[in-house]
Formats: sequence, C-alpha cells, structure tokens
Amino acid sequence: MTPTETLSKREPRSDNSTGILYGVGAYGLWGLLPLYFLILLPASAIEIVANRVLWSLVFCALLLTVMKSWRAVRTAAADPRILGTLALAALLIAVNWFVYTYGVTTGHAIEAALGYFINPIVSVLLGVVVLREKLRRLQWAAVGVGIIAVVVLAIGYGNVPWIALTLAFSFGFYGFVKKRVGSKVDAVSSLSIETAVLTPIAAGIMIWLSATGAATVLTEGPGHFWIMAASGVITAVPLIFFGAAARRLPLTTIGLLQYLAPVLQFLLALFVIKEDMPLERWVGFGLVWVALAMLTIDMLRTVRKNSRPRRSGRPVPVEETAAV
Repeated sequence: MTPTETLSKREPRSDNSTGILYGVGAYGLWGLLPLYFLILLPASAIEIVANRVLWSLVFCALLLTVMKSWRAVRTAAADPRILGTLALAALLIAVNWFVYTYGVTTGHAIEAALGYFINPIVSVLLGVVVLREKLRRLQWAAVGVGIIAVVVLAIGYGNVPWIALTLAFSFGFYGFVKKRVGSKVDAVSSLSIETAVLTPIAAGIMIWLSATGAATVLTEGPGHFWIMAASGVITAVPLIFFGAAARRLPLTTIGLLQYLAPVLQFLLALFVIKEDMPLERWVGFGLVWVALAMLTIDMLRTVRKNSRPRRSGRPVPVEETAAV
C-alpha cells in the first residue's frame, strides 16, 4: 500500500478533536497576549487598545468582504435592541482590554492573570445577584473560598487587587450582556459592530495622542507600525477559533479549556517577565485554584447527572464571547 493510499484510508478527524484543536488555539493565543503587549512598548496601554480597535475594524471589514457576510452585520445593526446591547458590550470589553493591557505593561501581569482565574467565580456570583439564580452547595463553597482568597491577596498586595477585580467583573458583565443577543449575531459580526461602536473613541484618542506627541505608531519605525497593525488579526483570529470550538465541543470541555489562558499568562508573568510572587500571593492563588476546582467538580457532576436520561452526544451550545 502506497503512502497516498494510506492517507486516503485514514478516517477524517472527528468534530471533537477538531474542536479541541481550535479551543487550544484560541485560549493559547489569548494566553500569549502579554508577550505581544510587551513587544509594543514604549506604546502606552491606551494607544495599544485604540489601535487594537481600529485595526480590528479593518480586519473585520476585510473578513466580512471575503466571507460575503455584510448582510448579517446590516441586519444586526438595524435592530435597535441588538445594536444597543452590542454597544454596551463594546464599552465593557473596552474597559477589559484597557485594564488588562495596563496591568501587563505596568508590571502587574500576575494580577491581570488572577482576574481571569477568578472570572468564573465572579460569573457565578453575578448569577445570584443579577439573575437570582440558586446555587448548589459546592458553588456556594467555591464563592466563599474565592472571597477569602481576595481578602488574602488584598493583604498580600497591601491594597485591593483592583486590576484583577475590574477584569473579572467587566468580563463577567460582558458575558451577561452578550447572552441577551444569544445566537442572533455570529462572532465576526458581533466583533465588527462592537469595534465600529468604539472606533470614534479610538480615533479621537489617536488624534489626541498624536497632537501631544505621545503616539508611537508612526515614530518607532516600520517594524513597530506593522506589529501594531497586526493587532487586528491578533484580536480576531482567536475569536474565530473560539467560535469554531464552541460549535463542536460540549460546554464542559470549553469550561476546562478556558483555564489554559490564565495559566499561560501566569507562567509568562512568573518565568519570563519575572514578577515577584511572595508567599502570601501563593496562598491567595492557591485558594483561588481550590475554588476553581470546586466549580469544575460541580460542573462535571451536574453535566453527568443531566446526561443520564439521554445520551445524544450532541455538544451543548456555548455563548460566543470575545476574550482578552
């Protein structure tokens, strides 16, 4: 049998394995973002985010043209309810992007990673406060341990870890807001509308930075310019990968893969950026990881219990949301 015949007889890759590859790609790229932001120095956090918005819009416009998907964007933008929801989501993700970039570029990458570690805990807490959801015992225990962890970290840092909390709550509220549009808008159309909403603000920021001599996009050489321009691709590609993974994987798998991004961010901050990690921070992070383990165990138990009556094997729909 020739190599060509062998290859032709191989079974096609399953949706599950393909979905895992897409998921690892998405969360892996998000986890490596700190390196990208550091390469862009001496650009400030606000300039990086402004360029991220502007170049993301350019990339999305090209992508929508190639995919011939402008109709979906026009349909979504014509609905006042969808447009208003995505406008609010845009403001929330802009806050998230800015605070994360600020944290990484000012020596607080570990605290920024903490924000995405505690995000699942915050999301559970928001479910109780905003949606009046009833939590199971293990979920309550996880929330309690998470609160203790924040107190321990506040003592360790000498102040409230506001970067981590802002990231967790902004992304948590972003997820709640995006659920209001659900499957009415695909990932690329959603990102396009959100960046379009933010474009006037981003353009105004760049004009102001240029007028004050603080802009670096055109003053640090062509390499700096093109690396900055790549922010559009770097923003959109992981989101597209995530959407592809979400369509193929069960919710539990997505829930486990999401920890890959903050783990990579934490390891980069610790071993590459070499930020300090005193004992009290290890204790605080340890408590956060215990809380996450509780939530993961509770999630797996619930999915196993709910899947007993019928074993269809079909993936659970997952809300497509943008990350860092």
